Amino acid sequence: MKTINDAATKFLESRTIAVAGVSSKGDTAANIIYKKLREKGYHVFAVNPNTTNVEGDICYPSLLEIPVRIEGVIVSTHPDVTPAILRECGLSGIKQVWIHRSFGQGSYHPDSEKIAEEFSITLIPGSCPMMFCEPVDITHKCMKWFMKTFGNEPVINS
Repeated sequence: MKTINDAATKFLESRTIAVAGVSSKGDTAANIIYKKLREKGYHVFAVNPNTTNVEGDICYPSLLEIPVRIEGVIVSTHPDVTPAILRECGLSGIKQVWIHRSFGQGSYHPDSEKIAEEFSITLIPGSCPMMFCEPVDITHKCMKWFMKTFGNEPVINS
């Protein structure tokens, strides 16, 4: 079992990352994550079947449509969509998935661990990548402290 810090470090070593759940309608959590990763020099891909352009970039309808090998996926969608995305990751050979979740359910679905195990995916079933992607803003520093202090860090099985 890894700590969230270890899992986050390994995930963010990936340089080609897809963000599922971005929107053409404003600053969602997915858009904020997408923009930060792009600014940090990641080769980042937007995924949403309902739009073709996000933040001035091409948006793909599914992970299966992305023309390059993806190393990791951040899921920031409605929880009901998460199982399908995890299955797409499995079919695409993607072995690292981070489900965005701060307080509450976030994008987490109860079947997430089962599907990840089925496809041998290392799953981070919670937290926000912005708590670990330097430089971390004050809001995400506080969230990270709160989660650690009150025992809300996700359990990483790999």
